Amino acid sequence: MPFPQERPRRLRRTEALRGLVRETTLAPDDLILPLFAAPGQKVRRPVGSMPGVFQLSVDEVVAEAQAAYDAGVRSVILFGIPTRKDATGTSAWDDAEPVQQAVRALKERVPGLVVMTDVCMCEYTDHGHCGVLKPAKVGAPGSELVVDNDATLELLVKEAVSHARAGADVVAPSDMMDGRIGALRAGLDQAGFDDVPIMSYAAKYAGAFYGPFRDAAESAPVAGAGIPKDRKGYQMDPANAREALREVALDVAEGADMLMVKPAVPYLDVVRQIRDRYDLPLAAYHVSGEYAMIKAAARNGWIDGERVLLETLLCCRRAGADLILTYGAVEAARLLTGRRP
Repeated sequence: MPFPQERPRRLRRTEALRGLVRETTLAPDDLILPLFAAPGQKVRRPVGSMPGVFQLSVDEVVAEAQAAYDAGVRSVILFGIPTRKDATGTSAWDDAEPVQQAVRALKERVPGLVVMTDVCMCEYTDHGHCGVLKPAKVGAPGSELVVDNDATLELLVKEAVSHARAGADVVAPSDMMDGRIGALRAGLDQAGFDDVPIMSYAAKYAGAFYGPFRDAAESAPVAGAGIPKDRKGYQMDPANAREALREVALDVAEGADMLMVKPAVPYLDVVRQIRDRYDLPLAAYHVSGEYAMIKAAARNGWIDGERVLLETLLCCRRAGADLILTYGAVEAARLLTGRRP
């Protein structure tokens, strides 16, 4: 056999050579840390299904965000555990609620931090859905309910404006209502927040990876007469990829500044298709179930958790994500920089 002239291994021989030709990089400022803001003071309540993740009072949110910033993570996204819930989620746009308080505190105490806020109703409604409910067919017999798309848009605008008024740098609607980006853009502009960008959860799938998040945010749909048992009526079918491109096209046309795919790893094909077609900044959400599986396998000694976390996030970047939302942001940042707590 002739001696091979093509020897790719030549460029893999040392770490220095591998680093020289590396196609994809992962850095701490590619990462966004989700945080859960709760009522009270000195609250640091562990989330059992997500090791290292807590429900945090505002003072603890600031401490956690400062630690993340010191590790190199430059962005956080806030979710809220409200003081009260009702059918229409009125706490979502209450300026005295934990998210709004946390935004103000973070802008004052960690001024270099990019503060994003999740805009949705699921944490605030007593039924756990991402919008207000109405009868499936007005005047028809039975008690089946559905989420009222257009009525929900008005409430999402109120929530986004409240977050912007508190000082949020970016608002990120995750509800998957039709027309939400256009409604939020118009509402923010009318309220004088035309410079606040929108990061759209453009392709959010009704998948099975969200369980630990719903523990943390206390946002699981509540079983009850006529209440939908899941969110399949408005979040995307995991079987569909072309539909994601349609959703993205609509959001871009309505004024989205940034795009997101959620979850991340099971949908990296979708990330790649969106990246190949659109130039807007693109995020992937490495969701709670993905994070929890790594932690559980690592605790059982089945994998090297640190290496798997970094490899997972790197693969999100390789697929085309500019940014990654992950509960492992601080751990990953410290591993990348060699900074230990």
